[in-house]
Amino acid sequence: MTYGHRPVMLDEVARLIDAGPGATYVDATVGYGGHAERLAELAGLSGRVIGIDRDAQALEAARRRLSGFGGVVTLVRRRFSEIDAVAREEGVTRVDGVLFDLGVSSPQLSSDERGFSFRGSSRLDMRMDPSQGPTAGELVNELDEAELSRILREFGEEKWASRIASFIVEARRREVIDSTERLVEIIKAAVPASARRGDQHPGRRVFQALRIAVNDELSELRTALEKVPKLLRGGGRVVVISYHSLEDRIVKSGFRQAERGCRCPPDFPECRCGGRPTLRVLTKRPVVPEPSEVAGNPRARSARLRAAEKVEVEGP
Repeated sequence: MTYGHRPVMLDEVARLIDAGPGATYVDATVGYGGHAERLAELAGLSGRVIGIDRDAQALEAARRRLSGFGGVVTLVRRRFSEIDAVAREEGVTRVDGVLFDLGVSSPQLSSDERGFSFRGSSRLDMRMDPSQGPTAGELVNELDEAELSRILREFGEEKWASRIASFIVEARRREVIDSTERLVEIIKAAVPASARRGDQHPGRRVFQALRIAVNDELSELRTALEKVPKLLRGGGRVVVISYHSLEDRIVKSGFRQAERGCRCPPDFPECRCGGRPTLRVLTKRPVVPEPSEVAGNPRARSARLRAAEKVEVEGP
């Protein structure tokens, strides 16, 4: 069966997270089930995989894909920032591995209804969970120019944020911006032709920024990463695959802080907070896909994988 989605760096994930038969894993972004399928194979009949996602369509596809594993796999529709609550509700206190594969899957990008892609024309939605929160269209048509500019600059690292925001506000005075195609037209008009050369589509950063804002993705990631060390058993591992620099910086910073433990200012002569290391970073530099994988799956080209291992906190 074709699921329209290839899990990125599948072998690398398995190598870093494998805890042997009987292990318990949480796939915090189960999506269409590609990584979860490998985790279930690693866990075996005596193990368990808990998959979390807030996209009902993705969960239904994952349920079909993973049906052969029976009770080994449990799928839950929730935000991954609620990873601790999900584990608790499933009767799990400690797990051997946690996986986050961030970003948007190929089926989501190709859907005519979701509005994630700057190619083609669809409704400006971009919600991972279509039942919650404002749509990208609502943000584009209702936010003031300063806030729009901030979102494009901070979440998209868009050089032309102020100019694009100005063009959006001017365009919506004439008519509602109700499609991805119309938004792309406005972006192209705003970005000077000299800046639109090269491989990057001029809408890429704007669409990234809106998607992050709609789904509160960066706050979700920070919250989830803070909860992971308490969920992992000693020696358990967390693996995160990110697709743009904002996510990767959060993961890198979060892992470093957990490895350091102490939260005191650098100029303190000694630790006063009592914080202790909870993770050991396994990837000093991010792991990237092999060229052969990128050739077969262009979506993987921007992927960066980082991993860390839970350390036992020593007593006083």
